[in-house]
Amino acid sequence: MIEHPTHALLAGSIFVLAYVLIASERLHRTVVALAGAALMLALRLVEQNTAFDTGHGGIDWNVIFLLLGMMIIVTITQRTGIFQWLAISAAKSARGNPLRILVLMSAITAVMSACLDNVTTVLLTAPVTLLIADGLEISPIPFLITQIVASNVGGTATLIGDPPNIMIGSAAQLGFIDFILSLTPGVIVVWAVATGMATLLFRRQLTPPLDAAERVAGFDATRAIRDRGLAYRCLGVLGLTLCGFFAHQALGLEPATIALSGAALLLLLTRPDVSEVLHEVEWATLLFFMGLFVMVGALIETGIISWAARLLIGQAESQPNTMAVAVLWASALGSGVVDNIPFVATINPMLIELAAGFSNVSVNALTPAQLHTPQMLSFWWALSLGACLGGNFTLVGASANVVVAGIAERNGHPIGFVHFLKYGIPITFVTILLSTVYVWLRYL
Repeated sequence: MIEHPTHALLAGSIFVLAYVLIASERLHRTVVALAGAALMLALRLVEQNTAFDTGHGGIDWNVIFLLLGMMIIVTITQRTGIFQWLAISAAKSARGNPLRILVLMSAITAVMSACLDNVTTVLLTAPVTLLIADGLEISPIPFLITQIVASNVGGTATLIGDPPNIMIGSAAQLGFIDFILSLTPGVIVVWAVATGMATLLFRRQLTPPLDAAERVAGFDATRAIRDRGLAYRCLGVLGLTLCGFFAHQALGLEPATIALSGAALLLLLTRPDVSEVLHEVEWATLLFFMGLFVMVGALIETGIISWAARLLIGQAESQPNTMAVAVLWASALGSGVVDNIPFVATINPMLIELAAGFSNVSVNALTPAQLHTPQMLSFWWALSLGACLGGNFTLVGASANVVVAGIAERNGHPIGFVHFLKYGIPITFVTILLSTVYVWLRYL
């Protein structure tokens, strides 16, 4: 039972209102999250000490500092032009064939999203895509939509690839290798099918000009590299950081520590203007996460999360297979409607309460073994697949979608919400169907 129904009703109302405002995009989501967090704190629905303490369901600083560290590394690395060189080289290797370019850019976007993160990746690849499409005098929309899909699919493969995975990994105490071993095999198949669908859906819009090969041959990839020495140092540090992610569990270090160490090392080796680097960090995203965590912390403190988790326990105990599939499809639908980050922020504590209920212990007494039972793992992986792939459902389903839409609109190629649905709905349905088969065969 909820001990203080009035507090719970108030916290729930604030959270639902914030959800609606975020989904409607009437106000910037960071403003909504910070305003909601301030209300929760001011009304004493959650105490400040609790809200700022990760161990009590407050701000997850592991998520915040992991994102911060990777943002610093990518901010410095993008100055080298290495990412633009990669995209232009792909276009040249495709000899101007738009379908080949679409597939190659999809592959590059997926791999970069897995190694960096999908938001950063599309910030780097979308402008180059617009340049290539302009050079070929064809619409960039098919390429941009395919990159949105590829970024969300590729980001599903690793702990750092998509913000929901970072949040799930931190909440469930799952490591970098756990995500690769558990999700990457399925993600590879999903990417191949999603990209194949994109080529079929867009084939009539990608008729190349007669002189396409000559136009692309005029692109000079070598001019994209602005500083070779800096590029070598950045790639070296990025490689060390990725190795650190692989080994972080053996080293007994959190992913955030690895990311911050990589960022610090790169700052020391490159000696950039720190104020310029920090200016390019996506502080709005970090503040959005902080506000969101505080709001969810209030739901935990007022008992709403525990109440919802108890409702799930009976269903999960009697029909665990059905429950895992339900988590997968509900995550896909919920993420597509309201953005996968706030959705996962809400579901994570519910699954933690669920694990505590199965083991008859308090949340604070949960061990990794109790979070990693076969039944709980099926829920965690279903949530990851559903939330990340469900981001392809609508134009507001994931942060990467919103970023690409903004870049496209600023360059005179707006992507309409309904227009995106024509491609997002069938691709999401098929990829979630594939994920259902994957989860069922491997974890149920």
